Amino acid sequence: MEIFLILYLAYLAADFLLQSDAMVKRKKHASAKAYLQHGAIHYAAIAMVVAAFHPALLARFRFQAIALALVAAHLLIDLCMERVTAANAFRGVAGGSNVFVYLADQVLHFLTIAAAALWIAGTRPGALAGKLAAYQAYREKILVVLVVYFGVVFAAGHLIRFLTKPLTRHLPSTGEETTQRLRNAGMYIGWLERSIVLTALLLRSPATLGLVLAAKSIARFPELGKSELFAEYFLIGTLLSLLAAIFGGILLLKLLTGTIQIAQ
Repeated sequence: MEIFLILYLAYLAADFLLQSDAMVKRKKHASAKAYLQHGAIHYAAIAMVVAAFHPALLARFRFQAIALALVAAHLLIDLCMERVTAANAFRGVAGGSNVFVYLADQVLHFLTIAAAALWIAGTRPGALAGKLAAYQAYREKILVVLVVYFGVVFAAGHLIRFLTKPLTRHLPSTGEETTQRLRNAGMYIGWLERSIVLTALLLRSPATLGLVLAAKSIARFPELGKSELFAEYFLIGTLLSLLAAIFGGILLLKLLTGTIQIAQ
């Protein structure tokens, strides 16, 4: 785990802190020099983090060989993802698909770093599976958390959209903001809002609810003063969203603390 964290920290530093916008643009044009520079930065980041936390690894030939292989794998993944992104742009695919490309890119980096850490540590996958078996006791609670989060954030969001849909029929357009765009924005904001409120309740920090309400009110303050219909739509949608998150938070706390027993 320590080696994995070291390698992952180096990856985050190399990709998100030490990689300039100019280098990203050159990589999009398949510049070999840009990829070599990025590879050198990635290796230097690994060396610096290892020197700070586990310097004995630097003297091992096995570590150096695996680190170079990891850098090569990193550059190959970047090259492939740039090609996929460019192909999407050429076909006129919506930018939202690039979110999945980005997520796939991050998963591949995560897996290669995990494989490198296992290889460096000399840990066999079978032994790792045995260690992970100790976490089976938490499987039920993890499933409970996932079910409640998905139910509150997404399923409740659809219910709220159905309940507030009649209110959007007579909403006036504000500038370039059509009713459909308003509803879509409200959906994404609702996802974030319920996620934050549910997490705050899970962490027993109810004061966070006030921050969420304040942030939403500030963002929509101009529209609230201009349209009474929008104010009603905003208030009803917000209260329904908070109600769903609060109910889900209470249910989740009860389930996790064992007040409500889950049938085996």
